[in-house]
Amino acid sequence: MKNTSPLKWFASREGLYYLALALLLVVILPLALDPFRLNMVGKYLTYAFVAIGLVMCWGKAGILSLGQGVFFGLGGYCMAMFLKLEASTPEATAIQSTPGIPDFMDWNQLTELPWFWEPFHSFSFTLLAIVGVPVLLAFIIGFAMFTRRVGGVYFAIITQAIAAILTILIIGQQGYTGGVNGITDLQTLMGWDIRTDEAKTILYFVCVGLLFVCLFVARFVQNRKLGRILVAMNAQENRVRFSGYDVAAFKIFVFCLAAAFAGIGGALFTLIVGFMSPSFIGIVASIEMVIFCALGGRLSILGAVYGALLVNAAKSGFSESFPELWPFAMGALFIGVVLAFPNGLAGLYQTYVMPLEDRLFKRKPKAAASAPAKPAPAARQDEGRDYDPMLDQYSPEKS
Repeated sequence: MKNTSPLKWFASREGLYYLALALLLVVILPLALDPFRLNMVGKYLTYAFVAIGLVMCWGKAGILSLGQGVFFGLGGYCMAMFLKLEASTPEATAIQSTPGIPDFMDWNQLTELPWFWEPFHSFSFTLLAIVGVPVLLAFIIGFAMFTRRVGGVYFAIITQAIAAILTILIIGQQGYTGGVNGITDLQTLMGWDIRTDEAKTILYFVCVGLLFVCLFVARFVQNRKLGRILVAMNAQENRVRFSGYDVAAFKIFVFCLAAAFAGIGGALFTLIVGFMSPSFIGIVASIEMVIFCALGGRLSILGAVYGALLVNAAKSGFSESFPELWPFAMGALFIGVVLAFPNGLAGLYQTYVMPLEDRLFKRKPKAAASAPAKPAPAARQDEGRDYDPMLDQYSPEKS
């Protein structure tokens, strides 16, 4: 159906969009921004992992989750626990009542390291936990909900409630989690100081690399039969079920995939920012992540990246001048997106910019043609007119 040659794909319209994003993130922004601003862009990109997962979960499969901050936070806390243990050596904590444990545990009169902290002395285990813990929780939630055919607004409310519960739990267990302040004062990764400008720049490029890995994984899923089933499930769930497919299994899979992406983003956030707190897990943070996806275009995985970048850049700039007005601006932005352009920036691009591209770059009809030939279906497909790479979906056939 499609040419699988990598060189030809990169020369196609879709491949050029990916190359344009790579040029922006790998070349233009590092050359144009100082280390501080580049570190902020790296922070914004960590939210793009969540937005890509929401495109797959919400845009493709129709599963709106208002608790993606839970998986983002779990991945971030797993990384923070490893970094905190590395910084809490007996020598570095000699002034504490109990040397060798994190400082907030000593402040809360704990005398030994809790059992569930022990495995995070291992970096290998931490890397597995960053993905495994969010996926495990997503599997439990998905299995409990989807096998009972709980979906729609009910599922959204349940995930929002889980985000609130986990936030309260983390804040309440201050001796084990750091409480409302979170896990702070993270300094080194395997002996490497992550606070320097050089380290921040390296972490930015690591974040960009992993972001493209997640983009291509999402693209691989949505271009296979599995992706078509997810879209069909969104449109006609009962018809897919009556066709013999296990709808619950597909929903669990895509929900776990979105959780894995969010966990990776959370871990990178902890490395780039240097701390993790429950404020990135709760209801407000989770709803903001949905706005990133909605603004970029909930049908476009590339649009999700641009949405995360633009909303967070606007948040930083606007809140510096008018901090008390930013929540109202965020709410107005979400309402405006839903009412004015429900397909987000990707939809606007498809409507207004792509026709200009077609007129500029596509072949013009020959004036010396003797008689108009009937368009062949294969030629129309080769020209890419029935596939929109920005929205990552096939458009209806023209009569």
